[in-house]
Amino acid sequence: MNLRLIGIGAGVLIILSLPLAGAIAGPDFVGQDDGKRGGLLSSLGLAESSSGTPDGASGGAARPAASAAARPGPERQPRTESRCGPELTSPHGLEAQTCVLESEGRTWGRTYYRNTSGHALDAVLTVMGPAGRTVQIGCVVDAGDEPGLCETPRADSAGKRNDYSAIAEFAVPDDEGRLLLRSGSNSPAPTDG
Repeated sequence: MNLRLIGIGAGVLIILSLPLAGAIAGPDFVGQDDGKRGGLLSSLGLAESSSGTPDGASGGAARPAASAAARPGPERQPRTESRCGPELTSPHGLEAQTCVLESEGRTWGRTYYRNTSGHALDAVLTVMGPAGRTVQIGCVVDAGDEPGLCETPRADSAGKRNDYSAIAEFAVPDDEGRLLLRSGSNSPAPTDG
């Protein structure tokens, strides 16, 4: 009977220690790196640098104490600057707003839309930049009440953000391609009257 209690007790201890063992032996503990440099070894100052030596082991200045090290966390996202025209609405059940965006030396266009017309539409988004540079993309705008977006590829900036403009044109996808709405990044605000 004592052997049975000892066996049960040992089993319980093993089961209770598994989560702790998993937390200690996580992927960063064994030297694997997820590319963010924010794992357990990094927080203790033991992670390898890109040169293959542990951080602080290069013989340079002494590394600050682990308590002074930066806390791991999400990487800071680069700031995106935008210049948008007004949100426009067509009588055909289409809403759109078009913007020029810039981040980290790259510029692109984006149009936000909502298509409640009941029909799928075609959209063409064009970004015009300095020296005649133009980027254009076509998008299918599905019918529905959910908002969507169409975005051009990002290209290296060749000037200031104000040197760029974007225009989105929404049309019926038929032989005539009847234009329903044109939205620009520098469109004037709609006026009453």
